[in-house]
Amino acid sequence: MALQHIDTDTPWWQLGVVYQIYPRSFMDSNGDGIGDLAGVEQRLDHLVDLGVDALWLSPFYTSPMKDFGYDVADYCDVDPMFGTLDDARSLITSAHSKGLRVIVDFVPNHTSDQHPWFIESRSSRSNPKRDWFFWRDGTAQPPNNWLSHFGGIAWTWDPSTEQWYLHSFLKEQPDLNWRNPEVRAAMMDVIRFWLDQGVDGFRLDVAHYIAKDPQLRDNPWLAEGERNAGHRDSGEFSRMVHVNTHSHMDIHDWYAELRQVMDTHHVAERGVTARYSVGEIHLFDWEEWAKFYGTGPGTGLTMPFNFSLMKTGWNAPAIRAAIESCEAAVPAWGWPNWVLGNHDESRVATRFGSEAAARAAMVLLLTLRGTPTLYYGDELGLIDTPISADQMQDPWGINVQGLGLGRDPERTPMPWDSTANAGFCPVGVTPWLPIGDLSVNVEAQHHDPESFYALTRSLLALRRSRAALTVGSWLAVDAHDDSVVAFERHASGESTIVVAVRVGGAAGVVSLGEGLGTVVLRSSSIHSSDTVDLASVELRGNTAVVIERR
Repeated sequence: MALQHIDTDTPWWQLGVVYQIYPRSFMDSNGDGIGDLAGVEQRLDHLVDLGVDALWLSPFYTSPMKDFGYDVADYCDVDPMFGTLDDARSLITSAHSKGLRVIVDFVPNHTSDQHPWFIESRSSRSNPKRDWFFWRDGTAQPPNNWLSHFGGIAWTWDPSTEQWYLHSFLKEQPDLNWRNPEVRAAMMDVIRFWLDQGVDGFRLDVAHYIAKDPQLRDNPWLAEGERNAGHRDSGEFSRMVHVNTHSHMDIHDWYAELRQVMDTHHVAERGVTARYSVGEIHLFDWEEWAKFYGTGPGTGLTMPFNFSLMKTGWNAPAIRAAIESCEAAVPAWGWPNWVLGNHDESRVATRFGSEAAARAAMVLLLTLRGTPTLYYGDELGLIDTPISADQMQDPWGINVQGLGLGRDPERTPMPWDSTANAGFCPVGVTPWLPIGDLSVNVEAQHHDPESFYALTRSLLALRRSRAALTVGSWLAVDAHDDSVVAFERHASGESTIVVAVRVGGAAGVVSLGEGLGTVVLRSSSIHSSDTVDLASVELRGNTAVVIERR
């Protein structure tokens, strides 16, 4: 249904919803137990039926797979595990034919140690690519006290050239030196290559990490007993203040350059508009976070990912504070975004403790002002799949054992049906990770009018039919109940939409303003056209309601 009262120049990403696909786990087309690009193409109709507007593909590049593709050995080719470059082109073309945009992962901070650039850099101290990475002298001690996200120090000694190299993650993922102009030029060429293939945008992995302190100074430590907010507890890493490891002011010039490349490459002859860039930026200082929008329209990333709702827990006061802080921080030329799940975080239904809470959270996600991103399977209310020690694949969980850091439980195969391998791969083939509860699957939920899938689909249809829920303004509503998050969305020429979410708590009556309204959706029972008095709305625990004011 066409939206009313929307300027035709409004970019697609401001109106749309992004759906993240972890290719290893979406659909196996060749029977090897691992998902691939041809499998994604086979399942595009699921995205169309659901009602999303774009798919974001986690890395599928040539890689030794030490970190499942985030260790890139060739930025401009496809790993045989996932198919071929022709498969990528076919997927992009097919998605476009169905009205879907395609966003690919870009990994700017580090390569694989098997990338030709690093192999050259490592060959000798005098190699022309030596300065493409961080090489430093040292004796028995590394150059500074920086720590790796995956455990231990962030430096590895290279005996052949007798220097240390920096890796913020695995030792097989050496960090690129973005202060070298040749590195920046090479990475811009990668952006151009994928734009040439027809992609509509990029998700930038650990985007803030590319700008280290030029002097590589030590990071300070927190006081004993304190922990760094926003990180999974990984021992020493969470006790360090990573102030010198990332986000140096130079980064904003580099992203202004990237934005210019994206906004100008082949645009005139192709008529392409509104390319999209979103950075994975784990910063929880709103002022620093907002700087990644740039200094004006088109001067920074389209948006930095907003992870605040993933870090608040299922807690109404914290959720309200996160929403209000984001609304206050986004600059006038910027646009908010929201996400509740991804490949690095426990599933929403597991984190929030119940399907009812996850359903209410889905209402929240898809009615806030801003661009939402869904993680594959969250439209079904999937929970984490238990992974035994011998089934573990994630290097983070393997390297930093005993801290529960493994991300395998939220990366398990998509359940398409109730057959032995859930329609993900042929029966008799062992999938790369075990499959969870077979009763929770796309086929079953597709035929259930009250399923989690039906709720998500209804929300997306409602969002598409109301300008208030896409480009409309946002205004907090005081429901006079500490367990309720409530707000209004409004667009010129349309009725106001009122949303209320009870976060936990017992059933009770809340006040959402004055006058009458029509219930257009409930998280617990999707189809409703009840007339309600906004001053007295019954709201059960862990439920949400969407009301159109009369």
